[in-house]
Amino acid sequence: MSDAGLLTLPDPADAGPAARPDAEPRLQAGGPREWRVSGDWTLLALRGRYETLRQRIAQAVADDAGALWDLREVGQLDTAGALTLWQGWGQKPPARLLWLPEHVTLFAQFMQPAALPRRKPGLGPGLERAGRRVLAFARHGVDIVTLTGRLLLDALLMLRRPSLIGWREISANVYRTGAQALPITALVGFLVGLTLSYLISRQLKTYGADIFVINILGLAVLRELGPLLAAIIVAGRSGSAMTAQIGVMRVTQELDALSVMGISHTVRLVAPKVVALAISLPLVALWTSALMLLGGMAAAGAQLKLDPAQFLHTLPSVVEPVNLWLGWAKSVLFGSLIALLACHFGLRVKPNTESLGQSVTQSVVTAITLVIVVDAIFAVLFSDVGV
Repeated sequence: MSDAGLLTLPDPADAGPAARPDAEPRLQAGGPREWRVSGDWTLLALRGRYETLRQRIAQAVADDAGALWDLREVGQLDTAGALTLWQGWGQKPPARLLWLPEHVTLFAQFMQPAALPRRKPGLGPGLERAGRRVLAFARHGVDIVTLTGRLLLDALLMLRRPSLIGWREISANVYRTGAQALPITALVGFLVGLTLSYLISRQLKTYGADIFVINILGLAVLRELGPLLAAIIVAGRSGSAMTAQIGVMRVTQELDALSVMGISHTVRLVAPKVVALAISLPLVALWTSALMLLGGMAAAGAQLKLDPAQFLHTLPSVVEPVNLWLGWAKSVLFGSLIALLACHFGLRVKPNTESLGQSVTQSVVTAITLVIVVDAIFAVLFSDVGV
C-alpha cells in the first residue's frame, strides 16, 4: 500500500523539550482515510511551524474532505493548537471528527460565529432597522402598561393599608421637583413671556389692536404655554434625576435587595414619585404662567405703553376660568406621565454605566415628546372650551 498521500512531519526531536505536534494518518481498507492527530499541540511545540502545519492539514482536507480526524491521542492542546487545526480545516469542523470532551471548549470559541443564524435575504437594512425600532417601541408600551397596572393595584393596597404610603418620600419629592424648580422656571417663564408679548405687540400695533395683547397672551399662557413649558423643564430636570436615581439603585443592586426583603418597587419608589410630581407640577405650572404674564405685562408696557393696572384688571374678564382649570388638569396628567416614564426607564437600566446614560437620555426625550403629543391632543379635544 503506497504512502504517497500520508501527512508527514519533521522529526519531533527538533522541537526541544516539548513534544512536537504529530499528525500520523493511516489508511483503512475499503474506506476513507483516517487522520490521527497526536503529540502536544501547544504554543511552545508549534513554534515556527504554524504555516507549515496549516498548509499540510488544508491539503489533507482538500484530498479527502470525508476523512475521519481522530484527536483522542493529542497530549496537550491550547488555543494556538486548536486555531491551527481550525484554520487548516477551513474554519469549519470536519464531517467526521473524534475528540475529547475537554477539546470542545477550545473549539467552541471558533464555532460561535458559524452558529449564528444567517440573515434572510429580502429585507433591506432600512426596513429591518425600522422593524426593530417598532418592536422596541411596542415592548416599551407593554412594559409601561404593565407598570401602570401594577401601580394601580398597589394604590388599592395602600388605600386599604395607609401605613404603606411613603409620606416622607412624597414630601421629599415634592420639595425636589417643585420648590427647587421655582428659580429656573421663573427665569425661563419671564423671558418667554417677555419675548412672546413683544412679538405680539409689534404685530397688533400695526393694526391698532393694542388691547388684544391681553386676550392673546392670557389665553395662550394659562391654557397652553404655561403648563407645557413647566412640564418640559421638569421633564429635563426632575425626570432625568428620577431615572438616574433608580438606575444607580439597579447598578448598586439595591433594587435586588428590596426584592429580597419583599418590598415592592412600585410602593417604595414609583408611587411616591408619581404622586409627588402630580402634585408639584400644577403648582410649578401656575408659577411659570404667572411669571410669563409678568414678563408679557412688562413688554406690553414698554412697547404699547399699556398700564400694568389695566393689564391686571382686564385679564380676568377676557380669559375664562375654565382655561385655568384646563391648564391645571393637563399639568396633573403631565406630572404623572413624566414620573411614570422616568421610573419605567430607571427600572430597565442594566447593571452598567453605559446603560444608565442611555436610559436617562431616553427618559428625557420620551417624556418631552409625549408631553407635546398629549398637549396637542388636549388642544384638539377642547378646542371649543373656554375660547
